[in-house]
Amino acid sequence: MFSGLSFGQLIDEKNVTVTMDLQPVLQLHMTTPDQVDFVFDDIREYYSGIIKYAATILKVSSSVTWDLYAVGTSQAGTIWDQQMTYSGGGGANAISALPLSCLELHQYEANRYDANAAGGTATDYSGLFQDAQTAAPVVGQNSIFYSATPYTAPGVDQKYIQGHSGTVAGDDGAPGGSYLIASPGVGQDFTDYYFTIDYRIVPGLPAIFPFAGDNLGNAEDLETVNAAGAYANPGVYTMNVKYILLEDQ
Repeated sequence: MFSGLSFGQLIDEKNVTVTMDLQPVLQLHMTTPDQVDFVFDDIREYYSGIIKYAATILKVSSSVTWDLYAVGTSQAGTIWDQQMTYSGGGGANAISALPLSCLELHQYEANRYDANAAGGTATDYSGLFQDAQTAAPVVGQNSIFYSATPYTAPGVDQKYIQGHSGTVAGDDGAPGGSYLIASPGVGQDFTDYYFTIDYRIVPGLPAIFPFAGDNLGNAEDLETVNAAGAYANPGVYTMNVKYILLEDQ
């Protein structure tokens, strides 16, 4: 009697939502002394300057395309903070407003993602330090980028360690990766995620800091900024160097 009937299969269902949260991760590891000291207590050091080789090592890991830049800053904003004065404050021509650009950097390896850079003397700090006795130096070639607002990224005419201003794929941002697993490319000793930083200061005699300048080629030595005969007021000065890793912008 019921042989021709069929019944649908009964089912029950429960659902689970799977969520994946891919947060951008940028990690900058830095190996460096807490303080890098330049003590000029010999006349030869005024002439030749002092170099601190590989004083800072930077190692990057990032899940996104990234830029890395160095910026000098201080409480005063764009000049060194004077902590102590020697020699009774110096003579009439002694200047205590010393430009942050008298600090020079040299990076290794070079910036490989700086195609968008334009208008500046240099796109990074990979140029060798100029001879300390150079009569007509290229001012600003290795001078640190400085700013009273250090978290505002440099423009296209300034220096970056890796990457640059702009978001053109492959041109001005390094791809995501890590120093932990990356391998050096052709012609590289290090990877795109590992840098050593040298520091140099050359006071000169008189102490006018002849290599100081911005990245547009404007000299910032003490005589150019002030007047002939100006020189640095003897004393103790401090400044801050920040290394900023950020998503490509």
